Order: sequence, then structure tokens, then C-alpha cells
Amino acid sequence: IEVFPAYEDACIRIEMFGTNVDSITKFDPLTGEIRETIFTAVIFPAKHFVTDKETTLRVIGEIRQELTDRLDFLRNHNKLLEAQRLEQRTNFDMEMMIELGYCSGIENYSRFFADRAPGETPYTLQDFFPDNSLTILDESHVTLPQIQGMYNGDRARKETLVEHGFRLPSALDNRPLKYDEFFKAQKQIIFTSATPSHREMELTQGVVVEQVIRPTGLLDPEVDIRETRGQIDDLVGEIRYRAKRKERVLVTTLTKRMAEDLTEYLTGLNIQVRYLHSDIATLERVQILRELRIGEFDVLVGINLLREGLDLPEVSLVAVLDADKQGFLRSKSALLQVAGRAARNIEGLVILYGDKITDAMQNLVDTTNQRRKIQSKFNEKNGITPKTIYKSLDEIMTSTAVADSRHDKKDVYVPGYDKDHLPEAEKQMILLELRKAMLESAEKLEFEKAAKIRDEIEEFEKDLGIIV
Repeated sequence: IEVFPAYEDACIRIEMFGTNVDSITKFDPLTGEIRETIFTAVIFPAKHFVTDKETTLRVIGEIRQELTDRLDFLRNHNKLLEAQRLEQRTNFDMEMMIELGYCSGIENYSRFFADRAPGETPYTLQDFFPDNSLTILDESHVTLPQIQGMYNGDRARKETLVEHGFRLPSALDNRPLKYDEFFKAQKQIIFTSATPSHREMELTQGVVVEQVIRPTGLLDPEVDIRETRGQIDDLVGEIRYRAKRKERVLVTTLTKRMAEDLTEYLTGLNIQVRYLHSDIATLERVQILRELRIGEFDVLVGINLLREGLDLPEVSLVAVLDADKQGFLRSKSALLQVAGRAARNIEGLVILYGDKITDAMQNLVDTTNQRRKIQSKFNEKNGITPKTIYKSLDEIMTSTAVADSRHDKKDVYVPGYDKDHLPEAEKQMILLELRKAMLESAEKLEFEKAAKIRDEIEEFEKDLGIIV
């Protein structure tokens, strides 16, 4: 008997003598070379959804009952297409479960497998944590709204699938935790944020511990408020000064149009500049930040993307245009977060361009001055000389290694091809693979992915000048 585990690159050969196991060996499936002889082997299912036959049969009975009720509802409301779609899909899923023990999208039937009542809180990893476990929510001013929005976003999407006959109503119970359910599951919780919101204050009942001291001795950046007249010329001068010192600059604007115009203007002055906007995919964003750090360009212009989570010690200047405008992009927390991008460099400076001083601007000045005093006293007391912690090229490349998995649009589905030297048979093979991937995505209800592959097929055919 030869078994090829889905999670290994070696096959397991079990040799029998009658009903007794004679030997167990691991061998290379390509060359047939025996790698080792073993005495025991644990073989796990290829899919972790697989369960015992009795449970599967019980679940199928419950699914069939819900399907009958739902089909009656749809037909009574003259939704015949939706009823046919749901019947075909669900019957196919049940047949797959009987034959293979699982089906695509089996998580949508999780309520039956877990034997939960409709609407009951789903099981999560936290149910298995001990009573003394501790949860830490990093950047909680962002994380808490995300937790609050997860259930509503998931519910809205699944209700559409249920309404149009793609899923049974029980699929709604395959969901994230609600906001209150999440907190019921916590034993102890710590919120960490440089700019906590009112949510954290209410949940912690005002119990706050400030972590102002940096072991590196670095002080918060100085804050300089300058008038808007001649701000671009002033900014250009600051950029050139820092470019000579091999330092980087972040510039944040209020609008996409302003960011584009500024990028174009700086490019015209032979300044190495890039523009970071919301249309850029996550991996490409990491790639751009990596290029900034290793010095491929000196200035990065953005809108609301230069906030929490960017560790950029090479940045010595953050310039905020229209700092005196009211709004969430220039709120107290937003300015504190943006200014924090210059806090990793000993030469850190934040320039706020505005014709009046808003409460948010004054708060930034007061907060940074207070923190600078605390850090200075700590440095003097402990004999610490602040210095920027620069990382080597290798360290930067390693910390941003996720960018290496990025593919350009051209080779998302078709790995780099030379259309002038591609054999006809290979062209047909690639197109067949693309069509297969498109149909599989559509079958899994991943319609956005299927549409993207369809566009890729059309572009591929156009490039190669062939029609299939």
C-alpha cells in the first residue's frame, strides 16, 4: 500500500504479509529512492474538515431538512431560478460529503457539524484558552472598529448569497464574533495605542499606563509650524537638504489630486519621489516602503497611508500640508500618528504647514514637548546618548520579504511568457489552465477572482493573436 500525504513530499509504503504489516518505508515519489525505514506512521487527513461517517450522515439529514424548507419558501415567493440554483448546489455538496467526507465551502455548514443552535456563538480558538490567558490588542484605535465591523460586513455579504440561492440560511452562522461576544470571550485584555480612542477609555474605565520612555534614548521629533505661503518652495529646500544627508522624507496631503500634483511637480525638479495611494495593493505597498528605506528614492507622498505600523528609521522629516484644516485626517490622533513616523530618527522633525494653530496642532506640540522632557531626564539620569537604530540592507530585505511574493498583473496567472517564442501547444495549454482556474473560482463563488482570470484570458489571447 502506498500513501502520499498531502502535507509531505515523501510517500509512505506499507508492505504487508497477509494481514500483518511487514515494513513501513518512506520513499521519493519521483526517483523511488528509499529515504528511511520507520516503525510507526501517523497519517492525517488531506483536509482537516474530514470527520466520522456517523456525524456526516447526521449533518446531511439536517441539511436536507433545511433545504426542503428553504426550497418551499423560494418557490412560494416565485423565486424559481434561486430555488433551482440552491437545490443543485446543496445536493452537489451533500454528494461530495458522502463520497469524500468534505466539500468545497464546507465551513458554510459548520453549524450542523458543531451541533449549534441557529444564531448561537460560533466556537473560536479563544474557547480553549486557560482562565489566566491575556489578550493584547495592538493599535487598538484601529483594531476595535475592525472587530466591530467584521460581523456586519460578513452578514451583509452572506445575506446576499442566501437571498439569491447560493447558500442556505444556515451559512449565516458561519461568521465572526459579534462585538459583545468578542469581549465575553476575553479573560484579561490590554489595549496598546499611541492614540487611544474613547472606546478604550470606556472599556478600561480610565485605567491608563503611559509608556513614554524609549530604551534607545530617542526623543520625540521637534514640531515646527510654518505658514502656507511659499510652502512648496520651503518643502523642496528641506527635501534637498535631507537627500544630501541620505535621509528620507514623508509628505502627507489632504487629497489624492494634491498628492498627484505634488509628486509630478517634485519629479519635474529631479527629486526622486514616489506616490502611495489607496489603489496600491498591500504587497506593492510593502515593496514601495522597502525601496524608500534602501534609498531608491528620497520622498514618499501619501494621504492617509503614512500612519501606524510604519517603522522607518531612515525618515528624518515628516511634512504635513494643510495641517490647519479640520477633519479626521488632521485630528489629534492622526497628527500624533503621522508625527510618530519621524520618531525613529535622532534628526526627526515634523513641519506643520498652516496659517492658524488648531487644537490638534497645539495638542501635538504640547504632547511632543512633554515627552521630550521626560525622555531627556531619563537619558541624563542613565547616561544614554540617543542614536538612530539603522538596519543593514539584509535586515531591511528580510523584514520586507513578503514583497518578494508579489506578482505583476501580467503574471498573476500566466508566469512570464515570451509570446514570440511560445510553442502553439503551450499557448493552448496555458489557455486551458486559465479557463479551468476561472471555472473553479466561479464554482467556489469567488466571482471577483473569476472575472480577473477572464480578463487575463482575453488579454493573453489578444497578446498572442489567437482565438480559442
